Amino acid sequence: MKSGLKLGLIGCGKMGRALIEGALRDEIVSPGDVYVSSRTASAIQLITSELGVTALESNLEVARRCDVVLLCTKPTDIPLVLLELANESDCLTNTLLVSAAAGLTIEEQEKFLPIGVRFVRCMPNTPALIGQGAAAYSLGSSATDADAELTCKILGASGSVIEVKEHLINAVTGVSGSGPAYVYTFIEAMVDGGVAEGLSRSQALELAVRTVQGAASMVAETGLHPAMLRDMVTSPGGTTIEALCTLEEHGFRAAVTGAVRAASKKAEEMGRGGKG
Repeated sequence: MKSGLKLGLIGCGKMGRALIEGALRDEIVSPGDVYVSSRTASAIQLITSELGVTALESNLEVARRCDVVLLCTKPTDIPLVLLELANESDCLTNTLLVSAAAGLTIEEQEKFLPIGVRFVRCMPNTPALIGQGAAAYSLGSSATDADAELTCKILGASGSVIEVKEHLINAVTGVSGSGPAYVYTFIEAMVDGGVAEGLSRSQALELAVRTVQGAASMVAETGLHPAMLRDMVTSPGGTTIEALCTLEEHGFRAAVTGAVRAASKKAEEMGRGGKG
């Protein structure tokens, strides 16, 4: 599909690159219609050589050229980037800004911009790197329904995407933004348990990874509540209920719930000026 859309990226780290790759993969844009800028020369060299996109000298040039600009810099750099763009406000007249900065509210980011600039806040996650991301977004004060549709198309090219009220974005950070790290830790622990019982590390890793993939797919494809699927595996007096009781004894459920809430709280603190 040749939409004529011009897509920009400011900050060429892994997340920004993942979103660009998704848009290219779904043919939302062609490489010749993607423009990028970054303070990191190595990142620019990598993304231009591997994806065939165009590097520009400044963030302002990216904004001038593009219909949508993804802001994927570090959260601490966002105010400077927004101020830079605001100083040449004509470059934002027809541009939608989509910010992936963790912890910074729409209000905190829009205050650096002229009134009327179309703005969206989003929270993607790292599985977007393989097209399996889970993202959420919230519309800024001047964003339109068309902007929501366009944001969905771009973020959805790297996985799934939902719209949420902005006060829930920090909760999204706790569930899906930080969530992959919880899953990696769980897989690692399963592998260690298997190795302790005599499996080789490669055998245990294969079994653990496939188990997590399969269980997640069961939830997604059957639409059944996780508790119902768990009960299907749990026979009276069997191995699974023994394992589940052990998890409960060690506070597994409370630990996971607490981790989500702690990450959400940290995102809120970052938005108030705390260090990430």
